Amino acid sequence: MLKIGNIKMKNPVVLAPMAGVCNSAFRLTVKEFGAGLVCAEMISDKGIVFKNEKTMNMLYIDEREKPLSLQIFGGEKETLVEAAKFVDKNTNADIIDINMGCPVNKIIRCEAGARWLLEPNKIYDMVAAVVDAVEKPVTVKMRIGWDDEHIFAVENAQAVERAGGAAVSMHGRTRVQMYEGEANWDIIREVKQSINIPLIGNGDVKTPQDAKRMLEETGVDGVMIGRAALGNPWMIYRTVKYLETGELMGDPTVKEKIDVCKLHLDRLIALKGEEVAVREMRKHAAWYLKGIRGSGKVRNAVNECNKRDELVRLLDTLVDEVEGRERKAG
Repeated sequence: MLKIGNIKMKNPVVLAPMAGVCNSAFRLTVKEFGAGLVCAEMISDKGIVFKNEKTMNMLYIDEREKPLSLQIFGGEKETLVEAAKFVDKNTNADIIDINMGCPVNKIIRCEAGARWLLEPNKIYDMVAAVVDAVEKPVTVKMRIGWDDEHIFAVENAQAVERAGGAAVSMHGRTRVQMYEGEANWDIIREVKQSINIPLIGNGDVKTPQDAKRMLEETGVDGVMIGRAALGNPWMIYRTVKYLETGELMGDPTVKEKIDVCKLHLDRLIALKGEEVAVREMRKHAAWYLKGIRGSGKVRNAVNECNKRDELVRLLDTLVDEVEGRERKAG
């Protein structure tokens, strides 16, 4: 079973730390579908050090989400260590994760995220400093490399291990690939063979069968699911079940999807207030509605919603329409 430091997971299925998505409302919803570990979206070290209000709100963790990994990013040792110390002493996170994979320019310009992939020595230096400063296990989320000419996946993962890191999560794409093309599982397998700490594989896990194949083909200790879980926490549940029993559970009904969408909405409102939550929920609702026949008009209307009741009414109307069609057809 997946174990990071002294933290034991009940299964090897991990929710990826997706920026702008993985707040407490989403994480708790996914956790209830059986994820062994959920990861919070990346948080700026400077935001923590300077006690920025929005940043501090991002540190909220519901006890029911645990075990949870909280991810920080930064390019300077001093502020990264200070932020890690704050997380260590003042949050109920179980694991502190350092982001070395984010490919977006805004993060790269701060000398953070995937920028580190070009410097194994910096990785060692930064991780060692954080490990020395905190009690919680420290992990790193990284990509296989910067581009095809600069793939230091093995050296970088070994640097994390040497520095005292408790685990590595590896996305099988380079920074240049962003989220395009195929994830390279062969390199993930090479990394697994080169380190003794747990490795969690990430990239192109779109079905429960993909998760099983990644575990078997690469030997990783855990499998991380990101985009496939958006609007679809059943992907987590179906993957856990498939890995445990070999049984492939069916897809949810439209009503089941909408019920969870509404639960997610209400959790988001409790977290951020109605105005912000409804605006944020528009993208989530579009993900929940994906694949539902006749949902195009509703998706467009959702993007105009500013109130909870408007959004719920649209979703309920869609369920009625779908169930009416099914009754006629049945």
